[in-house]
Amino acid sequence: MAIQMDSQTVQDQNIALVVDDDPASLTMVSTALEENGMSVIVARDGSTAIELVGRINPDVILMDAIMPEMDGFETCRKLKSGPLSTDAPIIFMTGLSAPDDVVRGLSAGGVDYVTKPVIVDELVARIGIHIVNSKLIQSARDAHDVSGRSLLAFDQSGTLVWGSKMAMDAFDLSAAQYGELKRWLIDGSQKPVSQVSALTLNTYKFQYVGLSNAAELLVKFSRESNETPEQQLERLLSLTARESEVLYWLTLGKTNRDISAILGLSPRTVNKHLEQVFQKMGVDNRTSAAVAADRILHA
Repeated sequence: MAIQMDSQTVQDQNIALVVDDDPASLTMVSTALEENGMSVIVARDGSTAIELVGRINPDVILMDAIMPEMDGFETCRKLKSGPLSTDAPIIFMTGLSAPDDVVRGLSAGGVDYVTKPVIVDELVARIGIHIVNSKLIQSARDAHDVSGRSLLAFDQSGTLVWGSKMAMDAFDLSAAQYGELKRWLIDGSQKPVSQVSALTLNTYKFQYVGLSNAAELLVKFSRESNETPEQQLERLLSLTARESEVLYWLTLGKTNRDISAILGLSPRTVNKHLEQVFQKMGVDNRTSAAVAADRILHA
């Protein structure tokens, strides 16, 4: 029987991204986290993990260190660097236990290091602590969103350092646009705030606010969008138009039978669309898909 989900339940669930190339370990950890009320997204390699984080902002990331092509340390560095780095705490979960390996993990941007075999109760406790700490920090930044002042902070070279949640979720510029933003910001920082005109790039608008106590260049950020929820899911998750429609109704707690009636599709076709959606999102069940999609729509 399909599980009915109301929007409040969906929004209250935390999302964990588990990155591990070992299927047995991936299944064990995912099952344990789901039994403790979390929604789980999985990745078998670093590149897939980076792609998923770019689409769905998880609350915590569990990272294996030893993986083919791109190891966990390099994956962590990439996730914690650049203008769109993730705020999610990254916990290394690996068989490497030497002190040098622990230092490598923490230096790469990890907040904790758990050695295998994993003690599930201990892992869940650590995850809870790190999620709470991360959300306290983010809440302070998100207060700007609530007040209608979504902010981005840049260092003196124009490199993005941090931003409030709404600003970070929407911030997506090409290399050329980011270069133009940097030039505008560095030039504007040399003038009185009142003399700096706003910068508009496509649907993005930037207004220079001034210098923070930490010598960061603060910018008020806003974006205009006429996209429907379905179009937003289609764009951000690389779905087809029909897949995005099915996923949208799933976030509203509709069963497959409901979606079939609403969209005029057979239940078999709805199931096939959901299979494709799950694969593209890196999830294996309705609840995780609904939670992740709802997070995107309410960013």
